[in-house]
Amino acid sequence: MSSLAYAVSDSMTMLRRNLKHAQRYPAMSLSVVIMPVMMLLLFNYAFGGALGAGISGGPTGGGSYIDYVAPGIILMTATAGAVSTAVGVCVDMTEGIVNRFRTLSISRAAFLTGHVLGSVIQTLIAIALVIGVALAIGFRPDASAVEWLAAIGLLTLLALALTWLSAGIGLVSRTPESASNTPMPLTFLPFLGSAIVPTDSMPAGLRWFAEYQPFTPAIETLRGLLMGTGIGNSGYIAVAWCVGLTLVGYFWSRSAFGRTSKR
Repeated sequence: MSSLAYAVSDSMTMLRRNLKHAQRYPAMSLSVVIMPVMMLLLFNYAFGGALGAGISGGPTGGGSYIDYVAPGIILMTATAGAVSTAVGVCVDMTEGIVNRFRTLSISRAAFLTGHVLGSVIQTLIAIALVIGVALAIGFRPDASAVEWLAAIGLLTLLALALTWLSAGIGLVSRTPESASNTPMPLTFLPFLGSAIVPTDSMPAGLRWFAEYQPFTPAIETLRGLLMGTGIGNSGYIAVAWCVGLTLVGYFWSRSAFGRTSKR
């Protein structure tokens, strides 16, 4: 068997380990779903009337506010998964299990690959659950099968990018508590984009930041795919951000894991 085949086999073993761990200790996985669902209910029922009146006839094409806000909240589910990834990696690093792995004849890449793949799978399951809640409370996308596939592809790519970044955070964090706090800006950064309200309703300085941060083009692309609104060049920009963040997170994680092995 080639070294690549061994690496793939070891990564699948680590993937099964992480999925079983998530199954036995579901609290962190549930938090990935609970927070976006709570925000979805809050913004739809508590603030939807006021916010929806301000954007009616605009980005939603005259539709209800749930049709505007749901794509943004769905995307936030991918950011919520970043916290669980960072905590999971940090717990393994601080509890010594990684030192045990290093004494075994397994691929060095398997540990991080298993964590990342497991977290992406859990995040996609959480996204499916949030979409189900959104549909139950009135979200009515008009996307075709191809547009749904493109939307799922974008969410998967974003989840992969954020998971690699979070793996790096988990590797450099000294405690699980710090690992859970450090990715929090990623969770709330979409609020400073177009997730809740259009960017053109914001003050000039905040509007500039909102338009040029990485989550706004991803939100606009997802909203366009699901609701049939214009995408423009947001799709290309969103994919470029996702690929760039994936590469940064991947090489950072590899470097950080290599440094820990020399301690």
